[in-house]
Amino acid sequence: MPHSGAVLDRVFIIGFGDVGRRVAATYRSSGTVVSGLTRHPESADSDRAGVRMVLGDLDRAATLEELPTAGSLVYYFAPPPPEGISDPRMAAFLEAASQAPPMRVVYISTSGIYGDRAGARVDETAEPHPETDRARRRLDAENRLRGWGRQQQVPVVILRVGGIYGPRRLPVTRLRKRLPVLRESECGYTSRIHVEDLVAACRAAAERGQADTIYNVSDGHPGTMTGYFKAVATRLGLPAPPEVSMAEAEDRLSAAMLSYLTESRRLDNRRLTEELGVRLRYPDLESGLAAIDPARELAS
Repeated sequence: MPHSGAVLDRVFIIGFGDVGRRVAATYRSSGTVVSGLTRHPESADSDRAGVRMVLGDLDRAATLEELPTAGSLVYYFAPPPPEGISDPRMAAFLEAASQAPPMRVVYISTSGIYGDRAGARVDETAEPHPETDRARRRLDAENRLRGWGRQQQVPVVILRVGGIYGPRRLPVTRLRKRLPVLRESECGYTSRIHVEDLVAACRAAAERGQADTIYNVSDGHPGTMTGYFKAVATRLGLPAPPEVSMAEAEDRLSAAMLSYLTESRRLDNRRLTEELGVRLRYPDLESGLAAIDPARELAS
């Protein structure tokens, strides 16, 4: 169990999006009380698929005074703010949680913290080298949370996650718009994880993760971003996206997309599979896409 053999009976999820809903669903049948954070008053004190929604806004610290963190397993899935190099949302949460410490915190971070590694394999011992503000915000959140966990003696587990794909998480709109991608011969390596395997990693981190420890989350079979788009197009029966050179991409692609394309690294997932014992249901992109219904994706 998550903490010194204690019985887990409460889970609190901060960032109740697709991953949060999927994680919550894995607990509902066991009788575990699951709560989720919402900043929308109309959603507070309501049940969302068996999850009790609690009102609070990470951008307004005064609204976080009565969060159900005490003795709970907390999953923190909320993103940092869209600007800056720090994460004041994490800081606000930690201040509130100090008054009612949880049993354990599992945080989803990003593999972007490693920065560009020129295609090298990267394990969790590598020094962070974030090259975008988005990754710097995530590293700030990690550092704040890990320091707080040591001070409060609350186990903290960090998941550094590659690109997430799966049902309703495919670039259908982009492919339909025929937006260009970088010429595959100029692409670096990127790592991915199927959303169902990410959920399994979250559960394993809660149950078996070591305190103050980082785990890379990927399927262990890196590829290129362009290869990913082409494989998705093939699976959905859509035309392959047009390819452009890096020089053309700098004029035609968004800054966010360029940041993904200019960094190259291959995540080492041995700590995930060997220490956490996660058995990947989809160990490569081919198996993950084969399980997705094209008709449902195109209709959504």
